[in-house]
Amino acid sequence: MKRYDLRPLKDNFYDRMLELMDKDIVEGENAIFLFEIGDFSAIQKSSDAIYEAGYTMMNSIKFNEVDWTIVVKKVKPEPKEVEVVEEEGEK
Repeated sequence: MKRYDLRPLKDNFYDRMLELMDKDIVEGENAIFLFEIGDFSAIQKSSDAIYEAGYTMMNSIKFNEVDWTIVVKKVKPEPKEVEVVEEEGEK
């Protein structure tokens, strides 16, 4: 398990996070990333980026008032389930 402080990158940490996952983390290993949350959009954005890159988010924790920590495992994520909801009157 390796820990990376991406706070100096502010809201531009996504590419660096994925680069580290690709080049510095071996298959099956975990990485801990610390970043600044700002308006909280970075949390969902990082989760989406990790999933789309083919990794699994294991945990997401508020570290203090301005920082967030996520734990990412270098394994394929489980497919997201899509719920189909029928509207009234449809058969």
